[in-house]
Amino acid sequence: MYMRILIDKYIPFLQGVLDNLAQVCYIEPEQFTPEAVRDADALIVRTRTQCNRLLLDGSRVQFIATATIGTDHIDLDYCRMRNIRVVSCPGCNAQAVCDYVEEALNEVAARQLSIGIVGVGHVGSLVAKMAERRGMRVVLNDPPRGMTGDVTGCDVITFHTPLTRNGTYPTYHLCDGNFLSRCQPDALIINAARGGVVDEQALLDSTQRFVIDTWEGEPNISSKVLDRALLASFHIAGYSVQGKRNASQTCMDALSQHFNLPKLNISSECITAGDSRKGWLKRVSDQLKANPAAFEQLRKQYALR
Repeated sequence: MYMRILIDKYIPFLQGVLDNLAQVCYIEPEQFTPEAVRDADALIVRTRTQCNRLLLDGSRVQFIATATIGTDHIDLDYCRMRNIRVVSCPGCNAQAVCDYVEEALNEVAARQLSIGIVGVGHVGSLVAKMAERRGMRVVLNDPPRGMTGDVTGCDVITFHTPLTRNGTYPTYHLCDGNFLSRCQPDALIINAARGGVVDEQALLDSTQRFVIDTWEGEPNISSKVLDRALLASFHIAGYSVQGKRNASQTCMDALSQHFNLPKLNISSECITAGDSRKGWLKRVSDQLKANPAAFEQLRKQYALR
């Protein structure tokens, strides 16, 4: 009997790869329901699928791959208890997010002599090199890695952490009112990490300027935050053709190893890169500001850079 695999239909390069080895269903994110996953052996998802007790109880799922860096949409403690293997794709789209930050810097003409980078993993390390190339003074802050630079005096502060609520260094509302009160009044805040790392109400109450890609409450975003943002986008900072290729292959490698399958190479699906000309982020921002209710549809239809 073939195993059954459910795949988010918006993950590219997977069509046909597993069809001769398993019963594969390519579905909308909202179609991942308890009924749908009950007889599934594996799920391949994105951030829109909440993988928790509510979804997984009573199912035979033993493997979840998320074609994303973060895992805050997955209840890791529950999965460990159920012996469900969880795989993510750290670093897969790091260059794309770095390019997003640089495009934001290109669009914002104000002073950019220094940059504070909070979270110096795959993305933050690339952002640091990019900023050094631009001649900026770089301050690094990542306490788990022993980096404790004070970023509050910087002209630009950009966040590249996971979203965590517990542990020694929780990141939920890391950028809150207290943090912003210590920053330069006209500093530029960039959040291309996770919604919730930045307290959006605190942003509204502050004097700082900001660029925002990831939001609290997605896809139901705050119209007030959208109006105040210098630039805003629909959670697509990491959306590049190469990043998606990397993530899809990582998912296939992990699934192959877990189920002892032959090497699975992603499809040769041809995807034409989208708009990466000068000013692309401003055009994306104008789209969202003109139609904020279309956040999710814009995200689904976004042509990978």
